Amino acid sequence: MNIALYLRNTDTENEHSQRFADSPQLERLITLLNDRGVQTHIVHDHLPSCHLDFLLSIGGDGTLLSSVHLIANRDIPVLGVNFGHLGFLTTAGRDNIDSLVSDLMAGRYTLEPRTLLHVEARDAGGSLSTFALNEVSLHRFDDAPLLRTDLYVGDDFVANYAGDGLIVATPTGSTAYSLSCGGPILTPDSGCFVITPIGVHNLTLRPIIVPDTAMLRLVTHAQPQQFSLGMDSRRQRLAYGAEINLSRQDFSIRLVRLGHQSFFSAIHQKLGWGGVPPRQ
Repeated sequence: MNIALYLRNTDTENEHSQRFADSPQLERLITLLNDRGVQTHIVHDHLPSCHLDFLLSIGGDGTLLSSVHLIANRDIPVLGVNFGHLGFLTTAGRDNIDSLVSDLMAGRYTLEPRTLLHVEARDAGGSLSTFALNEVSLHRFDDAPLLRTDLYVGDDFVANYAGDGLIVATPTGSTAYSLSCGGPILTPDSGCFVITPIGVHNLTLRPIIVPDTAMLRLVTHAQPQQFSLGMDSRRQRLAYGAEINLSRQDFSIRLVRLGHQSFFSAIHQKLGWGGVPPRQ
């Protein structure tokens, strides 16, 4: 078995990556895997050419989002190991390395397919094509006027949003930026996207859920300034007047859940929902 251990290595993350790389928990994780006959590969910027059975993302949610773009369509299951803070997308923490390895080796896990957003964007300066696991967001800069965006679902005009921006989130991303802006929580298998306004000036414009088979088109009104296009943890400057087309990506990412974990157990544990399950 071959397992890659991914540590994000960017200019802004070097200090954190080095801290994780030197941690005794990571050393123990590697030792436990090697003792089980697993070949481990530390990766930063690219994957090895050999077949990989799993990729373990070492860090927080930002690291896991970055690892997804490293994998793309290679269909390698991703298991998030939380060396960061909240780690909603991660499955295990630094304090339960032993049970992580035991569950993984014993096959006590499930694989959850996660929908991706395909992104096509263009403005006067060029075009880009990529994908996002959490969300795509449009946001005005602090000193810029309101960002005015027309939303189309298929050929139907939905609304003009005038405010700080707009979020289109997958079910995975519904517990991230969209949730903080008042969007609903979607289960991973719900088969839809949620469109959530950011600081919109028309208070009747509420979050709306559309099927993930829909083709979405966002058209920004022409002005001389620029705005920010966010795709998970990456950002791109685009000029007003840009057009962004969104659809379901033709491949998905599989996240690993260990043992008896579920989406709702993660909600209880990491979002602090109250109550305990009744006795059967």
